[in-house]
Amino acid sequence: MRLLTLGGTEFAGRAVVEAALGRGWEVTVFHRGLHEAPKGARTLLGDRTAVDGLAALDEDPGEWDVVVDTWSAAPRAVRDSARLLRGRAGRYVYVSSCSVYAWAPPAGYTERARVVEGASPDADRTEYAQDKLGGELAAVDAFGADRSLLVRAGLLLGPYENVGRLPWWLTRMARGGPVLAPGPRDLPLQYADVRDLAEWILGAAERELSGPYNLMSPQGHTTTGELLEACAAVTGGAAELRWTAPEVILDAGIEPWTQLPVWVPPGSDLHDALHSADVSRAVAAGLRCRPVAETVADTWAWLREIGGTAPQRPDRPFKGLDPEVEAKVLGAGGGV
Repeated sequence: MRLLTLGGTEFAGRAVVEAALGRGWEVTVFHRGLHEAPKGARTLLGDRTAVDGLAALDEDPGEWDVVVDTWSAAPRAVRDSARLLRGRAGRYVYVSSCSVYAWAPPAGYTERARVVEGASPDADRTEYAQDKLGGELAAVDAFGADRSLLVRAGLLLGPYENVGRLPWWLTRMARGGPVLAPGPRDLPLQYADVRDLAEWILGAAERELSGPYNLMSPQGHTTTGELLEACAAVTGGAAELRWTAPEVILDAGIEPWTQLPVWVPPGSDLHDALHSADVSRAVAAGLRCRPVAETVADTWAWLREIGGTAPQRPDRPFKGLDPEVEAKVLGAGGGV
Protein backbone atom coordinates (compact mmCIF):
# COMPACT_ATOMS: atom_id res chain seq x y z
CA MET A 1 0.00 0.00 0.00
CA ARG A 2 1.09 3.54 -0.74
CA LEU A 3 0.29 6.10 1.95
CA LEU A 4 0.45 9.89 1.93
CA THR A 5 0.11 11.62 5.28
CA LEU A 6 -0.59 15.33 5.52
CA GLY A 7 1.32 15.95 8.71
CA GLY A 8 2.90 12.85 10.11
CA THR A 9 5.70 14.10 12.34
CA GLU A 10 3.74 14.56 15.59
CA PHE A 11 1.35 12.52 17.77
CA ALA A 12 -1.52 11.00 15.73
CA GLY A 13 0.08 11.58 12.35
CA ARG A 14 3.38 10.16 13.52
CA ALA A 15 1.66 7.09 14.93
CA VAL A 16 0.02 6.47 11.54
CA VAL A 17 3.34 6.80 9.73
CA GLU A 18 5.15 4.45 12.11
CA ALA A 19 2.36 1.87 11.92
CA ALA A 20 2.37 2.00 8.12
CA LEU A 21 6.15 1.61 7.95
CA GLY A 22 5.79 -1.33 10.32
CA ARG A 23 3.45 -2.95 7.83
CA GLY A 24 5.92 -2.44 5.02
CA TRP A 25 3.91 0.29 3.32
CA GLU A 26 5.47 2.91 1.07
CA VAL A 27 5.00 6.18 2.97
CA THR A 28 5.24 9.82 1.91
CA VAL A 29 4.95 12.56 4.53
CA PHE A 30 3.95 16.08 3.52
CA HIS A 31 4.84 18.49 6.33
CA ARG A 32 6.29 21.90 7.17
CA GLY A 33 9.72 20.64 8.19
CA LEU A 34 9.44 21.70 11.84
CA HIS A 35 10.07 18.11 12.97
CA GLU A 36 11.73 15.15 11.31
CA ALA A 37 9.55 12.49 9.77
CA PRO A 38 10.07 8.90 10.98
CA LYS A 39 13.02 7.16 9.37
CA GLY A 40 11.99 5.27 6.26
CA ALA A 41 9.37 7.78 5.10
CA ARG A 42 9.79 9.96 2.04
CA THR A 43 9.37 13.69 2.72
CA LEU A 44 7.69 16.52 0.83
CA LEU A 45 7.87 19.99 2.39
CA GLY A 46 5.16 22.63 2.32
CA ASP A 47 2.94 24.81 4.48
CA ARG A 48 -0.78 24.40 3.84
CA THR A 49 -1.49 27.87 5.23
CA ALA A 50 0.86 29.67 2.81
CA VAL A 51 0.30 30.88 -0.72
CA ASP A 52 1.49 28.08 -3.04
CA GLY A 53 2.02 25.98 0.08
CA LEU A 54 0.97 22.83 -1.77
CA ALA A 55 3.45 23.34 -4.62
CA ALA A 56 5.69 20.42 -3.67
CA LEU A 57 2.67 18.13 -3.54
CA ASP A 58 1.27 19.49 -6.79
CA GLU A 59 4.57 19.03 -8.62
CA ASP A 60 5.25 15.56 -7.27
CA PRO A 61 4.23 12.78 -9.68
CA GLY A 62 3.23 10.41 -6.89
CA GLU A 63 -0.05 8.52 -6.59
CA TRP A 64 -1.32 6.88 -3.42
CA ASP A 65 -3.80 4.28 -2.27
CA VAL A 66 -4.77 6.32 0.77
CA VAL A 67 -4.29 9.82 2.18
CA VAL A 68 -4.47 10.42 5.94
CA ASP A 69 -5.11 14.00 7.03
CA THR A 70 -5.07 15.11 10.70
CA TRP A 71 -5.64 18.85 10.10
CA SER A 72 -7.58 20.72 12.78
CA ALA A 73 -7.62 24.38 11.74
CA ALA A 74 -9.14 26.17 8.72
CA PRO A 75 -11.25 23.67 6.72
CA ARG A 76 -10.21 25.29 3.44
CA ALA A 77 -6.78 23.66 3.89
CA VAL A 78 -8.48 20.25 3.76
CA ARG A 79 -10.56 21.41 0.81
CA ASP A 80 -7.51 22.48 -1.20
CA SER A 81 -5.54 19.33 -0.41
CA ALA A 82 -8.43 16.98 -1.12
CA ARG A 83 -9.24 18.66 -4.42
CA LEU A 84 -5.61 18.47 -5.48
CA LEU A 85 -5.40 14.76 -4.64
CA ARG A 86 -8.78 13.38 -5.68
CA GLY A 87 -7.44 12.14 -9.01
CA ARG A 88 -4.23 10.76 -7.52
CA ALA A 89 -5.40 8.87 -4.43
CA GLY A 90 -7.87 6.09 -3.86
CA ARG A 91 -9.21 7.08 -0.45
CA TYR A 92 -9.11 10.10 1.86
CA VAL A 93 -9.05 9.49 5.61
CA TYR A 94 -9.78 12.56 7.68
CA VAL A 95 -9.06 12.33 11.40
CA SER A 96 -11.94 14.32 12.80
CA SER A 97 -13.31 14.57 16.34
CA CYS A 98 -16.32 13.61 18.41
CA SER A 99 -16.57 17.37 19.01
CA VAL A 100 -18.49 17.61 15.72
CA TYR A 101 -21.67 16.48 17.48
CA ALA A 102 -24.12 19.18 18.53
CA TRP A 103 -24.02 19.95 22.24
CA ALA A 104 -24.87 18.09 24.29
CA PRO A 105 -24.81 14.64 22.74
CA PRO A 106 -26.71 12.09 24.83
CA ALA A 107 -24.93 9.21 26.55
CA GLY A 108 -24.55 6.37 24.08
CA TYR A 109 -24.59 8.62 21.01
CA THR A 110 -23.83 6.99 17.67
CA GLU A 111 -22.49 8.35 14.40
CA ARG A 112 -26.07 9.35 13.54
CA ALA A 113 -26.23 11.98 16.30
CA ARG A 114 -26.91 15.54 15.24
CA VAL A 115 -23.81 17.56 14.30
CA VAL A 116 -22.97 21.22 14.89
CA GLU A 117 -24.32 23.93 12.64
CA GLY A 118 -22.38 26.56 10.76
CA ALA A 119 -19.61 24.39 9.34
CA SER A 120 -18.26 25.02 5.84
CA PRO A 121 -15.46 23.41 3.81
CA ASP A 122 -14.52 26.88 2.56
CA ALA A 123 -14.11 28.51 5.98
CA ASP A 124 -11.08 30.08 7.56
CA ARG A 125 -10.29 29.00 11.11
CA THR A 126 -13.28 29.45 13.44
CA GLU A 127 -14.27 27.14 16.31
CA TYR A 128 -12.75 23.69 16.76
CA ALA A 129 -16.01 21.74 16.29
CA GLN A 130 -17.04 23.65 13.17
CA ASP A 131 -13.52 23.41 11.76
CA LYS A 132 -13.42 19.64 12.18
CA LEU A 133 -16.84 19.22 10.61
CA GLY A 134 -15.79 21.57 7.83
CA GLY A 135 -12.82 19.30 7.21
CA GLU A 136 -15.18 16.32 6.97
CA LEU A 137 -17.34 18.16 4.45
CA ALA A 138 -14.28 19.06 2.40
CA ALA A 139 -13.08 15.46 2.27
CA VAL A 140 -16.49 14.13 1.25
CA ASP A 141 -16.98 16.90 -1.32
CA ALA A 142 -13.70 16.03 -3.08
CA PHE A 143 -13.64 12.24 -2.76
CA GLY A 144 -17.32 11.37 -2.43
CA ALA A 145 -18.97 9.47 0.40
CA ASP A 146 -17.75 6.14 -0.95
CA ARG A 147 -14.03 7.12 -0.94
CA SER A 148 -13.81 9.14 2.27
CA LEU A 149 -13.38 7.83 5.81
CA LEU A 150 -14.17 10.14 8.74
CA VAL A 151 -12.52 9.12 11.99
CA ARG A 152 -14.29 10.90 14.85
CA ALA A 153 -11.68 10.47 17.52
CA GLY A 154 -12.20 11.11 21.21
CA LEU A 155 -9.52 11.54 23.85
CA LEU A 156 -6.14 10.40 22.49
CA LEU A 157 -3.30 9.27 24.74
CA GLY A 158 0.05 7.60 24.23
CA PRO A 159 3.65 8.28 23.19
CA TYR A 160 4.36 11.54 21.35
CA GLU A 161 1.45 13.31 23.03
CA ASN A 162 1.77 17.05 22.46
CA VAL A 163 -1.42 18.16 24.20
CA GLY A 164 -0.30 17.73 27.80
CA ARG A 165 -2.77 15.35 29.42
CA LEU A 166 -1.10 12.05 30.23
CA PRO A 167 2.38 13.64 30.38
CA TRP A 168 1.13 16.01 33.07
CA TRP A 169 -0.23 13.20 35.21
CA LEU A 170 2.98 11.21 34.84
CA THR A 171 5.13 14.21 35.75
CA ARG A 172 2.90 14.94 38.73
CA MET A 173 3.11 11.35 39.98
CA ALA A 174 6.88 11.35 39.57
CA ARG A 175 7.07 14.38 41.85
CA GLY A 176 5.50 12.25 44.59
CA GLY A 177 3.67 13.21 47.76
CA PRO A 178 -0.10 13.53 48.22
CA VAL A 179 -1.88 13.81 44.88
CA LEU A 180 -5.37 15.22 44.39
CA ALA A 181 -7.09 12.30 42.65
CA PRO A 182 -10.50 13.24 41.23
CA GLY A 183 -13.21 10.76 42.09
CA PRO A 184 -15.00 8.59 41.93
CA ARG A 185 -12.25 6.04 41.52
CA ASP A 186 -14.47 3.75 39.44
CA LEU A 187 -15.54 6.48 37.00
CA PRO A 188 -15.42 4.95 33.49
CA LEU A 189 -13.19 6.59 30.88
CA GLN A 190 -13.08 6.36 27.10
CA TYR A 191 -9.95 7.13 25.12
CA ALA A 192 -7.81 5.65 22.37
CA ASP A 193 -4.13 4.89 22.51
CA VAL A 194 -2.91 6.79 19.48
CA ARG A 195 -1.19 3.63 18.19
CA ASP A 196 -4.49 1.72 18.29
CA LEU A 197 -6.09 4.58 16.39
CA ALA A 198 -3.35 4.31 13.78
CA GLU A 199 -3.67 0.56 13.35
CA TRP A 200 -7.43 0.85 12.99
CA ILE A 201 -7.09 3.56 10.34
CA LEU A 202 -4.70 1.46 8.27
CA GLY A 203 -6.87 -1.64 8.57
CA ALA A 204 -9.94 0.36 7.58
CA ALA A 205 -8.10 1.75 4.57
CA GLU A 206 -7.10 -1.74 3.48
CA ARG A 207 -10.74 -2.80 3.71
CA GLU A 208 -11.86 0.34 1.86
CA LEU A 209 -14.23 1.45 4.60
CA SER A 210 -16.03 4.77 4.30
CA GLY A 211 -18.27 7.05 6.30
CA PRO A 212 -18.05 8.26 9.92
CA TYR A 213 -16.80 6.18 12.85
CA ASN A 214 -16.63 7.09 16.54
CA LEU A 215 -13.11 6.06 17.48
CA MET A 216 -12.27 5.51 21.14
CA SER A 217 -12.23 2.58 23.53
CA PRO A 218 -15.48 0.83 24.44
CA GLN A 219 -17.25 2.07 27.55
CA GLY A 220 -15.76 0.41 30.61
CA HIS A 221 -12.34 -0.17 29.02
CA THR A 222 -10.76 1.56 31.99
CA THR A 223 -11.52 3.84 34.93
CA THR A 224 -10.02 6.94 36.50
CA GLY A 225 -8.62 4.73 39.24
CA GLU A 226 -6.91 2.33 36.86
CA LEU A 227 -5.38 5.18 34.88
CA LEU A 228 -4.01 7.14 37.83
CA GLU A 229 -2.86 4.07 39.73
CA ALA A 230 -0.94 2.96 36.64
CA CYS A 231 0.67 6.40 36.50
CA ALA A 232 1.65 6.22 40.16
CA ALA A 233 3.08 2.71 39.82
CA VAL A 234 5.12 3.26 36.67
CA THR A 235 6.76 6.43 38.02
CA GLY A 236 8.10 4.67 41.09
CA GLY A 237 5.27 4.63 43.58
CA ALA A 238 6.24 7.81 45.45
CA ALA A 239 2.81 9.38 44.87
CA GLU A 240 -0.01 8.97 47.37
CA LEU A 241 -3.40 9.20 45.68
CA ARG A 242 -5.95 11.14 47.74
CA TRP A 243 -9.32 10.36 46.21
CA THR A 244 -11.51 13.44 46.38
CA ALA A 245 -15.24 13.82 45.75
CA PRO A 246 -16.25 15.70 42.59
CA GLU A 247 -18.20 18.33 44.53
CA VAL A 248 -15.12 19.21 46.61
CA ILE A 249 -13.09 19.72 43.42
CA LEU A 250 -15.76 21.80 41.73
CA ASP A 251 -16.41 23.90 44.86
CA ALA A 252 -12.70 24.74 44.88
CA GLY A 253 -13.06 26.27 41.41
CA ILE A 254 -10.90 23.63 39.72
CA GLU A 255 -11.74 23.19 36.05
CA PRO A 256 -12.39 19.63 34.87
CA TRP A 257 -10.57 18.44 31.75
CA THR A 258 -8.01 21.26 31.77
CA GLN A 259 -6.71 21.65 35.33
CA LEU A 260 -7.28 17.95 36.01
CA PRO A 261 -6.65 16.48 32.57
CA VAL A 262 -8.86 13.61 31.34
CA TRP A 263 -11.27 13.91 34.30
CA VAL A 264 -14.77 15.34 34.04
CA PRO A 265 -17.43 14.97 36.75
CA PRO A 266 -19.85 12.04 36.53
CA GLY A 267 -23.38 12.78 35.42
CA SER A 268 -22.34 15.91 33.51
CA ASP A 269 -22.96 16.67 29.85
CA LEU A 270 -19.19 16.80 29.42
CA HIS A 271 -18.79 13.25 30.73
CA ASP A 272 -21.51 11.98 28.41
CA ALA A 273 -19.82 13.69 25.47
CA LEU A 274 -16.28 12.52 26.22
CA HIS A 275 -16.70 9.15 27.88
CA SER A 276 -20.06 7.72 26.82
CA ALA A 277 -19.97 7.29 23.04
CA ASP A 278 -21.24 4.21 21.25
CA VAL A 279 -18.23 2.75 19.44
CA SER A 280 -19.78 -0.53 18.36
CA ARG A 281 -19.35 0.35 14.69
CA ALA A 282 -15.58 0.79 15.06
CA VAL A 283 -15.27 -2.34 17.20
CA ALA A 284 -17.15 -4.35 14.58
CA ALA A 285 -14.70 -2.94 12.03
CA GLY A 286 -11.67 -4.20 13.92
CA LEU A 287 -10.88 -1.72 16.71
CA ARG A 288 -8.69 -3.31 19.38
CA CYS A 289 -7.54 -1.37 22.45
CA ARG A 290 -4.48 -2.25 24.50
CA PRO A 291 -4.59 -2.20 28.33
CA VAL A 292 -4.29 1.21 29.98
CA ALA A 293 -1.19 0.07 31.88
CA GLU A 294 0.62 -0.46 28.56
CA THR A 295 -0.31 3.00 27.30
CA VAL A 296 0.88 4.58 30.55
CA ALA A 297 4.15 2.62 30.69
CA ASP A 298 5.06 3.33 27.07
CA THR A 299 4.25 7.03 27.44
CA TRP A 300 6.43 7.24 30.55
CA ALA A 301 9.29 5.47 28.76
CA TRP A 302 9.03 7.94 25.86
CA LEU A 303 8.85 10.90 28.23
CA ARG A 304 12.03 9.83 30.02
CA GLU A 305 13.73 9.18 26.69
CA ILE A 306 13.22 12.80 25.61
CA GLY A 307 14.36 14.26 28.92
CA GLY A 308 11.10 14.45 30.85
CA THR A 309 9.45 17.41 29.11
CA ALA A 310 6.73 16.66 26.58
CA PRO A 311 6.32 18.82 23.45
CA GLN A 312 3.40 21.22 23.60
CA ARG A 313 1.26 22.34 20.69
CA PRO A 314 1.14 26.15 20.68
CA ASP A 315 -2.54 26.14 19.69
CA ARG A 316 -3.63 24.10 22.73
CA PRO A 317 -4.00 25.56 26.26
CA PHE A 318 -1.75 24.43 29.10
CA LYS A 319 -3.07 21.48 31.10
CA GLY A 320 -2.54 20.85 34.78
CA LEU A 321 -3.15 22.03 38.33
CA ASP A 322 -1.05 24.58 40.18
CA PRO A 323 0.71 22.89 43.14
CA GLU A 324 -0.49 25.59 45.51
CA VAL A 325 -4.12 25.03 44.55
CA GLU A 326 -3.70 21.28 44.94
CA ALA A 327 -2.10 21.68 48.37
CA LYS A 328 -4.84 24.04 49.48
CA VAL A 329 -7.63 21.61 48.56
CA LEU A 330 -5.84 18.69 50.19
CA GLY A 331 -5.09 20.77 53.27
CA ALA A 332 -8.75 21.73 53.59
CA GLY A 333 -9.72 18.09 53.92
CA GLY A 334 -9.93 17.06 50.30
CA GLY A 335 -8.98 13.45 49.76
CA VAL A 336 -9.55 10.36 51.84
